[in-house]
Amino acid sequence: MVWRYVKDSSYLMESGYFWGSCYLCSMETIENKVLPTKEECAGSLKNVFDAIYVLNGKWKLPLVLCLMHSSKRFNEIQKEIKGISPKVLANELKDLELNFLIKRNVYPTTPVTIVYEATDYSHTLKNILTELSNWGENHRNKVKGKI
Repeated sequence: MVWRYVKDSSYLMESGYFWGSCYLCSMETIENKVLPTKEECAGSLKNVFDAIYVLNGKWKLPLVLCLMHSSKRFNEIQKEIKGISPKVLANELKDLELNFLIKRNVYPTTPVTIVYEATDYSHTLKNILTELSNWGENHRNKVKGKI
């Protein structure tokens, strides 16, 4: 079985990737199919962890979505995304900028005008966000008992 294959991988157990890799590798249980190597399992899990690390938290995805529609100033973002404090918003915007998902444009006016916009790179999340939206709707309906 796939689980036994992953279980015997000392690398995965030592690195902390064991359970996630076990899950990802067990997704392919078709007979006569080549099992992924321990490097492929660890790589898949690392990729998922990297994505979750960049997009973690309550506010990052809503901020990206907000800025995908149009460029906005700080106060406009805060008005559109209810419940986010100025401190958290500032930190989240910095994180998103460091990860190339948004761009901070500074215009030399008096006072200085700062406008945030989504980058082309952030638009690569469009399919993922669509799938998350679909899954969220299905999950909400399931919890409500409609499915």
